[in-house]
Amino acid sequence: MIRTAILGASGYVGGELLRLLSTHPVLRPVRLFGDSKAGQNVAAVHPHVAPAYREVRVERFEPAALDGIDLVFAALPHGESQKIAAAILDRGIKLVDLGADFRLSDPAQYARWYGEEHQAPALLGRFVTGIPELHREAIRSAQAVAAAGCYPTAAILACKPLVEAGLVDPANLIVDAASGVSGAGRALREGTSFNTVAGSFAAYGLLDHRHTAEMEQALGPRVLFTPHLAPMARGILATCYGAATRPMQADEPLRALRSAYAAEPFVHVIADPPATKWVAGSNTAQVTARFDERTGRVLAVSAIDNLVKGAAGQMIQCANLMLDLEETAGLSVCGVYP
Repeated sequence: MIRTAILGASGYVGGELLRLLSTHPVLRPVRLFGDSKAGQNVAAVHPHVAPAYREVRVERFEPAALDGIDLVFAALPHGESQKIAAAILDRGIKLVDLGADFRLSDPAQYARWYGEEHQAPALLGRFVTGIPELHREAIRSAQAVAAAGCYPTAAILACKPLVEAGLVDPANLIVDAASGVSGAGRALREGTSFNTVAGSFAAYGLLDHRHTAEMEQALGPRVLFTPHLAPMARGILATCYGAATRPMQADEPLRALRSAYAAEPFVHVIADPPATKWVAGSNTAQVTARFDERTGRVLAVSAIDNLVKGAAGQMIQCANLMLDLEETAGLSVCGVYP
């Protein structure tokens, strides 16, 4: 058994980690930390996983509570992980962090996009970017992994092979992506309430959404990213456009994706455009692409579950690699439908 702690256990990602880990053969969540729900039983915080965690309580975090812990999953708001990462790593504990604090290698970029100085820049070099399909070997040997955000995961998986194959101009990429409301977190807000979201579809974060920095770090110097809020609980659909570097057959981008992901357990390349419903509850990304001769652009589309491949599932996939476990342990390639 690998004793595991979850920071941010009371949020949606914390609940998804608990759901997935309930069937994991090795990882066992033994300490759950969440200030807003401290003292409450898991049954009160996440009723859907109560049968698997009958006696477990959420508690307030104290560094001493990490005694005997082998692995920490952190699902905290930006700015929080940098306060405690050193205390975790100095104990020799492996850390998979979903927050934004260690995703960007340049602290100046963090300050630019998050509006505040990074408080632990000396730790940045200790973190590996957590998209296993792109960074698998580095993750295997890492003590600390910064799991990518949900929007960047969807866009990067769709576009990275096309950039690397020289099919699209990395300085001319457009990403339009829609997310389910769970991506905004569990806190009550008017902008994500039922009356606001139901029957509506809205863009937000125009020109300055923070996930742009992750996309540019992975894909190239210029990405125009526009996120949208969709009236659904979970899922991300990313539609990406790149200026083609040359004329090509319509299916050449699709063939590039198939070649790049032929051996990947969690990326399914298809000819038809994917739907978020097809990946709900799974750790799979479904992707497609084609060249449009009329406009000279390459179109790529991906669908992921923002709480699984975009969050908890990707964290577990990274942890499996870090701990030399079967990469697919505890994770499903199949969604839940309808």
